Parts: sequence; structure tokens; C-alpha cells
Amino acid sequence: METRILGKDLKVSAVGLGCMGLSHAYGAPTEKKEAIRLIGQAVEMGYTFFDTAEVYGTSDNPHENEALVGEALKEHRNHVVIATKFGIHFDETSPEVNKPLVPDSRPEVIRASVEASLKRLKTDHIDLYYQHRPDPKVPVEEVAGVMSQLIQEGKITHWGLSEAGEEDIRRAHKVCPVTAIQNRYSMMARWYEKLFPVLEELNIGYVAFSPLANGFLTARYNQNSVFDRTYDYRSVMPQFTPEAMEQNRELLSMLESMAREKEATPGQISLAWMLCKKPYIVPIPGTRKEARLKENAGAAGIRLTPEEVAALDRALDSMKMSGVFGGTETKS
Repeated sequence: METRILGKDLKVSAVGLGCMGLSHAYGAPTEKKEAIRLIGQAVEMGYTFFDTAEVYGTSDNPHENEALVGEALKEHRNHVVIATKFGIHFDETSPEVNKPLVPDSRPEVIRASVEASLKRLKTDHIDLYYQHRPDPKVPVEEVAGVMSQLIQEGKITHWGLSEAGEEDIRRAHKVCPVTAIQNRYSMMARWYEKLFPVLEELNIGYVAFSPLANGFLTARYNQNSVFDRTYDYRSVMPQFTPEAMEQNRELLSMLESMAREKEATPGQISLAWMLCKKPYIVPIPGTRKEARLKENAGAAGIRLTPEEVAALDRALDSMKMSGVFGGTETKS
């Protein structure tokens, strides 16, 4: 697979693997051996960029995802980039499937988090360490100061911000250069495109999570799709309602039409659209299926011309579509 550079010098595969869904938010966790096998398959296919977080798991095993990523990649550690995150925990008192987030980026919490993540990931350093969500109680400059210290100590090599806006990015970058932001981005969620000039000015990469709108843009779902209401966030996402399927008919039709033209799949067109839009965008779709893993990797080889990308943008600008999941509630 082709590679891209995030920030100044972090080389990653053009498409990364978001590992969250193996343990969290997309149904009951995948059996550990199968999850480890799938990550190993990703390495063989050319993926070098793997994303996890300390909170991707279940109430019974909240750190499950980091542990399986560490186990799966221990034999490949010198050839892969591992990204993980700190700074939130879930409100376990909530009965909701999608439990609210509680930010906590106090320096002492970050310190404890990085040590625990290093152990679970079976490594002596983290390649890209994100603040998972802004913490209104802790100035981002203070967080950036801790990141600078961790870089000096060799515990992390690069850092980033997730779901960050321009002000936080600029303030953080002044204290310790930011390598990448990890924000939601897809054909249905384009509100962070306004950050492109900022990222280009500061030489910061954009790691796009939920690049397929939580799988909706694969065009594999319909009005009869059913999701587990205990473990699967899609059971409460607006784009998966029967009404949304009808509202998004034009969007899916456009994707299917271009997919036929390019001898690709709708999901691949969705990923190629952002890959061909900016050289510093790296999508990190997740999957539990080997075939989909291969399909997502193949998106990196699809070429859309600037004119084709612009035409898709114009169509998206004028197209009626349903609401799309915009993120978990954050408690102040």
C-alpha cells in the first residue's frame, strides 16, 4: 500500500485500520483469537497504521482493545505505527448503549494512562498519542506541556488531538507541535473541512475516523438491517433508520454509479474521495471481515481526478440526506 506523511515525519499507510470495532460499539466483542488474526491479516495486506484507545472495550473489560492490538502487533512492532488515546472515560451509570463521555486530562491522569497503555500495547513507546476529547477543565496548553515531556522521555514520539477545533489546535501547537488531528469525516459529515487551511498552514495531518459514516456508505445496509441494542451504537444512529434509508437514496445511487464506472465498490469511492482530496488525509475505517479489510485497502489505489472530486463535492453540497451520527454526548 502507498504511504502518507502525517505532520513533519510520521509515515503511515494511506489507509489505516481503526481497531475499535473489534471490541467496542459494533456489537459484542470479536473473539480474541479472531481479532488478532484479522489484525495480522491487515499487516500482510500492507496496513502499517493501527488505531486504538484505552477505553475501547466493555464495562467488564474496558481496556480490551489495547490489549489485543498489543498482542497482535508485538511481532511486527518495528514495522507499524500504533496510535492510542487518553483523556476520557465512560459514564458507566448510564443505561444507554452509547454511554456519555467524561473528559479528564489532568496531568496525573495522563501520566497514569500512558504507563498503562504502554504495558497493554507491549511496547516502550507510543507512535501517536491523542487527547481523546478536549477537557474544558484543563487548558490545552497544559496538556501539550505534558506531551512535550513524554516526547522528551521517549514514551511517545508524536501527539495529536481528537475532535479538536481551530482554537485548541493553534494553542496546543504553539506549546508542542501537533502531528495530526483525528476528527470525524465522511461524505455525510463534512463540518471539519473548514480546518483544512489551518492544517495546511501548520503542517498537521488529518486522520479521518468514521470515514464510511459508521459503515452506512458501504451501501450494504437496508430498511431491514437490525443491530444489537446492548452493544451496537448503530442501533441509535440516525442514518440507519428506515426513514434515513429512503432519504439517502440519492447519495447511495451516486456512489453506486461511480463505483460501476471505476470498477470499485461504494465504500471504496467514499474513501478514495477523501484520499484524492488532500494528501494529508488518512482514513481509518474499521471492520471485522477480511474481505472488507482488503476492500478498504484497495481504495488507496483508486484515482479520482480533481474534476471528479469537485463534482462529488458539488453533488454533496446540494443533496438532501438524513442526519448522521455526530458523536457521543460529553459530560462537562
